[in-house]
Amino acid sequence: MRRRTNPDLPPPPELPSFTVEPEADGEGRDPLGPRGPQARGQRRDSREPAAPDPGAQREPRGGNQQRHDATGLERHEAPLDEDAIDADAAKVVRRLERAGFQAYLVGGCVRDLLLSGRPKDFDVATSARPDDVRSLFRNCRIIGRRFRLAHVLFGGGKVVEVATFRRNPTSLLGEGDTDEDDDLLIRSDNVFGEAHEDALRRDFTINALFYDLDRRQVLDWCGGMPDILRRTIRTIGEPTVRFREDPVRILRAVKFAARLDLAIDPNVYDAMVSMRAELARAARPRIFEEILRLMRMGASHRSMWLLWEIGAMAILMPELSAFLDDDEATDDGSIRFFAKMRLIDQKTREGGAMDDLVLMTALFYDPLEEAAHGVRDLMGAVNDFLDPVIDRIAMPRRIADGIRRIMFMVPRILVGKTGRFARTDLFLPALDVAELVLAARGQSTSAIEALRREATPEASREPRAPRTPSAFPRQRGVRR
Repeated sequence: MRRRTNPDLPPPPELPSFTVEPEADGEGRDPLGPRGPQARGQRRDSREPAAPDPGAQREPRGGNQQRHDATGLERHEAPLDEDAIDADAAKVVRRLERAGFQAYLVGGCVRDLLLSGRPKDFDVATSARPDDVRSLFRNCRIIGRRFRLAHVLFGGGKVVEVATFRRNPTSLLGEGDTDEDDDLLIRSDNVFGEAHEDALRRDFTINALFYDLDRRQVLDWCGGMPDILRRTIRTIGEPTVRFREDPVRILRAVKFAARLDLAIDPNVYDAMVSMRAELARAARPRIFEEILRLMRMGASHRSMWLLWEIGAMAILMPELSAFLDDDEATDDGSIRFFAKMRLIDQKTREGGAMDDLVLMTALFYDPLEEAAHGVRDLMGAVNDFLDPVIDRIAMPRRIADGIRRIMFMVPRILVGKTGRFARTDLFLPALDVAELVLAARGQSTSAIEALRREATPEASREPRAPRTPSAFPRQRGVRR
């Protein structure tokens, strides 16, 4: 029942309105955008007429319908399963919206939900600057030097990443104006932009979809929904230009094709082959991390096959590529290698990702074994093999040292001579590698299982439930 208004009460006072100052051109402009109270809005002086600010970041809640006019946006009615959307990520989006900012679920979580998958993380893109996000969430921290991101922290170590809309710094250079000799490698992308610019700067159309929680619509500026329906990987814009801007996108295309069982557009595939040499110019730590992701996700067989097929393996891991190329000299080495990859995928599906050290040792085991065959100085041969690999893909010292020690232990484990190795911290990872080697050769692994039972404490021998992906977004302190 509505309360009856009192006609004797004075009219309510006029509340102050807020705007965001447009960024001034010229010198003195902060490359990270406006900060401080002025970044979030200033009180409009009542003595001056108020003019609409075309660059304002905030907008009235009722302006949702007119958002993104004349930007080429296509809205798709595609209500996603509310139960599959993380409640805390939705809370972040709605609080940003209530504060007058644009905010959407973006990227991989939208793609995976549309493909009936289970997102690993839920990311948010917004018109709010990082300081604005921090002012709205007490449980927020700002990270990053190259580009600042807001991490909103929740219980259990859950983190929802909130990024301000960005644009491609090379977008001012038209694709038709690029020359084959132009250096298009993106070395800095800390330029704020609008929602449609943020979509257009992404790598593939299936990763450029935004989800409007309130309207339950998918926002598509790049033709990603048709590619979702076709289950096809296609770049945003000219493939050769996109791979020259960021060669690691070649590895990401391999990852999505393998993990999500997607086709690769023929033009994209041809560009991956022709631009594979650009991988030598990419940041080496990113290369190593992407190779690990290819091994961890339960699709290492198809990932390594694609890398080998397009010639990218010859750029990043020429030792392994040469081993696979020469089946006659290696006595069907490629068959054993890909059998090992299938076993890794099977173990990953059954019990979660294997240890990174085990994965990298298994990846290079066959060419390492060939390089050390008949050599008296085993450790010297392993070092000679690994040194260029370490330099080429920035393999961490922890991994490289572990591979050296395991390669020294596995031959002795295979002949039943464990000795003092059974008391070292690398004995169990070495058993995992030995088990993969024997199984790939079609030999019994019962001896390895017996050694594992002897080396495993009684308390940890109870059968464990298979590890499943976390139901929450990314966890603090957990490597992905």
